[in-house]
Amino acid sequence: MAADNLIEISSVSYAYDSRHPVLTGIDMVIPRGKVVAIMGISGSGKTTLLRLIGGALKPTQGYVKVDGKLTHELDREGLYRMRRRMGMLFQFGALFTDLSAFDNVAFQMREHTDLPEPMVHDIVMMKLHAVGLRGAHRLMPSELSGGMARRVALARAIALDPMLIMYDEPFTGLDPISLGVIRNLVRKLNDALGSTSIVVTHDVQEALEIVDYVYYLSEGVMVAHGTPDQMRASTDPLVHQFVWGEADGPVAFQYPSRKFSEDLELV
Repeated sequence: MAADNLIEISSVSYAYDSRHPVLTGIDMVIPRGKVVAIMGISGSGKTTLLRLIGGALKPTQGYVKVDGKLTHELDREGLYRMRRRMGMLFQFGALFTDLSAFDNVAFQMREHTDLPEPMVHDIVMMKLHAVGLRGAHRLMPSELSGGMARRVALARAIALDPMLIMYDEPFTGLDPISLGVIRNLVRKLNDALGSTSIVVTHDVQEALEIVDYVYYLSEGVMVAHGTPDQMRASTDPLVHQFVWGEADGPVAFQYPSRKFSEDLELV
């Protein structure tokens, strides 16, 4: 793997059982310092790909290499060591409900480092300040709006200055203002931290504004990839339908069924 690529995915296939393949023959490279989107409709295998990168799953075929290491060859200690260099923003945030915003962000530092509490305090306040919520550090998750909770979760994801930040549907369920804030933070924090970011999403237009490169999955197969401008200009019917949100195209509006007249009870 070239030194400027943080992640290499080669000929990766994955199946929960022999009858239901989830991913087939996936090839990807994620360069260091870039923001890369993985797009596709629901059920196309996007989140499964994140789990393979994080080592939660092992590929059925092929390999995933992160920072020069094959994830499926790592032992438990090696896998945990690698994960401590990753940040994850889960869909809807997934904050610890019984911990304040401050303690949610401090959690990783207290678990994985020996930093003194005064230093933990200062770092947490810096991370919350970076997402605009230093003044909300005492609030509990139940007191946060959806957009605020997502930002606290983002502060938690960057608490240890990770080499890789993974976002699983970061824009889902947000109002336009919160969505814009999160979108801009993804780009700004990646550049400020010198990290690499993977954004799994089906919010096409939002993602195309901030990412450097796009991979498009359909039914577990990589069908297209390119820059945002290349994806917008694609003449591939499947990509065009997805990027522009068209109802008619290769992805049919109607679920496969017999003729409509056969389902009508005619007297």
